[in-house]
Amino acid sequence: MTTIAYKNGIIAYDSRLMVGNLIYDDDFDKKIEVDGVIFFMSGTVSDYPAFIDAYFGKPNNNVSLDVESIALHDGVLYRSSVDDKGVCWKSPLRRENSYAIGSGSHFALAFMDAGYHAEGAVKATIKRDCWTGGNVNTFVLR
Repeated sequence: MTTIAYKNGIIAYDSRLMVGNLIYDDDFDKKIEVDGVIFFMSGTVSDYPAFIDAYFGKPNNNVSLDVESIALHDGVLYRSSVDDKGVCWKSPLRRENSYAIGSGSHFALAFMDAGYHAEGAVKATIKRDCWTGGNVNTFVLR
């Protein structure tokens, strides 16, 4: 999985890629830009292309996608995933709130509630969530 955290205009995300219980890569970029939409992805990497297709309204034959994202689309921040029918849903997020997705989301939210910024929350989550690790990347919203 992963940890992606948002607070005060900054998105922070780890770079660990797992295959089963194996750390496959600790420098994987989970930020993907397609047609002007920037996705910060959590979940099964092989499902990312089908998720992105579903996000843009293309038919999805694989209804069991294991993906969740925070997306920046036309200046609006969204949390999105795919329902059990393969339909992508997206919910706008208020920029004044803090958010986190992925396996370490509970830790990251607690750290941000305790005063950490997004990057610090992901770094602290690495100590507690085995699915979160590697480098911590940041993206500043404009």
